[in-house]
Amino acid sequence: MKLEAYIDGGSRGNPGEAGSGVFFPGVVRIAEYLGVGTNNFAEYSALLTALRFAVSTRCEELQVYADSELVVKQINGEYQVKNESIRTLFDSAQRWIALIPRFSISHVRRESNKEADQLANLAMDTHRNAFKWM
Repeated sequence: MKLEAYIDGGSRGNPGEAGSGVFFPGVVRIAEYLGVGTNNFAEYSALLTALRFAVSTRCEELQVYADSELVVKQINGEYQVKNESIRTLFDSAQRWIALIPRFSISHVRRESNKEADQLANLAMDTHRNAFKWM
């Protein structure tokens, strides 16, 4: 199975109330409230949610789109991970990625990531998680 995922994370304050959104077109929408965290924590949390979902569905190919240039470039090996708390999330993402036969992550402009952004904001607004099959 091949899947596409649009991911986004946000924090109101840095750190502040945080949420993540993951949108698999035609499959599922996931909004996750994260409590207090940084923006980078929220972005990585969205990636981890997408990876866990893909592995749970035995996805053979996953293409992730994110508007976080930092996350994309760190996962693609273009930037080093210097922050130790982010290093833990990065290492976890790498372990999940290893379970997916074909994985890629690409940067998209914020305008192309509206669904995931709306889901992250929904989580922050409501302080709860939402999961909806399409």
